[in-house]
Amino acid sequence: MNDKLVDIRLLLLDVDGVMTDGGIIYDANGLETKVFNVKDGHGIKMLQRHGIEVGIITGRTSQVVTFRAKELGISLVYQGALKKLDSYEDVKQKTGLDDRQIAYVGDDVIDVPVMRRVAFAAAPADALVEARAVAHYVTSCAGGRGAVREVCDLILKGRGLWDEVAVRYEL
Repeated sequence: MNDKLVDIRLLLLDVDGVMTDGGIIYDANGLETKVFNVKDGHGIKMLQRHGIEVGIITGRTSQVVTFRAKELGISLVYQGALKKLDSYEDVKQKTGLDDRQIAYVGDDVIDVPVMRRVAFAAAPADALVEARAVAHYVTSCAGGRGAVREVCDLILKGRGLWDEVAVRYEL
């Protein structure tokens, strides 16, 4: 698996079912709420500190996602992406990266076309069987429950950057 991770320069993430547990909460005024995992956010920040960009491609559109992306310093954000492969191609054009430099985490059939293209595809433990079937790695954690962090740590280790991470935290 490390050979698939060594060239990764960008991690792309789905939101619902990957960055969250897939639940959508509406309050009495119809305002949407999502729950994000702080460990996932820390993993994203560790990648960014080590020169690995992070982006989002999600089929839904939500102000909550806009806010979370801004909070994490994620500028590559595609919402309402019902054909995720189109957004993926745009990402490659904007970044100048190719398939072998990109990882993706998805959990549903809408993610499968991108998962088939990237160098490293991961799926959360509770992803649909179709996503798990094409993934190079299925996390032990569920979506919204540390799956993103697990993939971030894998990438850092696969790129040989974990020792730099460990020094910062005196591990």
